[in-house]
Amino acid sequence: MPADLNDYFNKKNGSGKNDKNSGGGGGRSTPPEFLKDFSKKTGLLYLLMALVVLIVIAKPFVVIESGEVGIKATAGKYEPEPLGPGFHVFLPFIQTIKIVDTKVRSINYTTKPADNIALGRETGVRNASPITALDKRGLIISIDITVQYRLRPETAPQTIATYGFSWEEKIINPIVRDVVRSVIGQYKAEELPVKRNEIAAQIRDGIEEQIEKKKGHPVELVTVNLREIILPPRIVEQIERVQIAKQEADRAKLEVERAKQEAEKKAALAQGDADARKIRAQGAADAIKIEADANAYANEVIGKSLNAEVLKLKQIQVQGKFNEALKVNKDSKIFLTPGGSVPNIWIDAKDKQKTTSATH
Repeated sequence: MPADLNDYFNKKNGSGKNDKNSGGGGGRSTPPEFLKDFSKKTGLLYLLMALVVLIVIAKPFVVIESGEVGIKATAGKYEPEPLGPGFHVFLPFIQTIKIVDTKVRSINYTTKPADNIALGRETGVRNASPITALDKRGLIISIDITVQYRLRPETAPQTIATYGFSWEEKIINPIVRDVVRSVIGQYKAEELPVKRNEIAAQIRDGIEEQIEKKKGHPVELVTVNLREIILPPRIVEQIERVQIAKQEADRAKLEVERAKQEAEKKAALAQGDADARKIRAQGAADAIKIEADANAYANEVIGKSLNAEVLKLKQIQVQGKFNEALKVNKDSKIFLTPGGSVPNIWIDAKDKQKTTSATH
């Protein structure tokens, strides 16, 4: 019991001479039981308070979220197994737990920093200076590229133990710059825009190959996006001139092809007209020949049908027509030709200017 309480009860007992419990001699009395219990509880309360303060100061626990792993270090040595998401405790002053991000991260190698994106380690996105490389002829080329990657959770403790928490600067950055410079050096500046897809594929394959060569496979490559190839101004002007010349050549070629097609069209029309005229002429000739053949055949038939009796009959018929005519014009003169096959000639005496021939 505290000394001040003992003194208080001793004084109180000594001052009461008529107290039956004093024993007549003013002896000391013991405190009540509830005060003894309170004293014991006070000590326990002090101990609990000290433990709470120690826990608050030392904080021997940590909560790991999804997309993160914890790396526990005991006396400065990292344990090989990473801690997954959840609640974890450790021994203060002996053990520590470091949390590392295993979500996808990005590095933008660019001359045009993003204005609307919060950059930094907290967001997993950061900007770096553009990559400068020399082409096949030694011209300086700038490359804007974005690389996405993530720390492998299963090998995170070994990666941090080997490269430290600045592992990006020791793994990603050197590999990306070296591979880009190596690939760009294989081409001439004016070839780069034309072979952009081929170059992008080579850069990605090269970065992935170099990362996989790292011991323990510390990083997983996600994507590589070749955004822009910045050429020297004179090369840009040269490419523009070549493109303009090519466009003009293509335009001229198109005009020649159009003129050729037009000429072929006209030739085809002319050939069609000629063929049509030929067909029409052939048809007319065939018609004339058919008609001539028909006339010849008719004449042949008629010639075979003529004999003395038929000719005499024809002459009688013609003579009859003249006789009829003389009844009207009695002054006319008629000349008869022998044989009857030649027409008779009839001359009107009243009008000597008129002559009439009558066929048989």
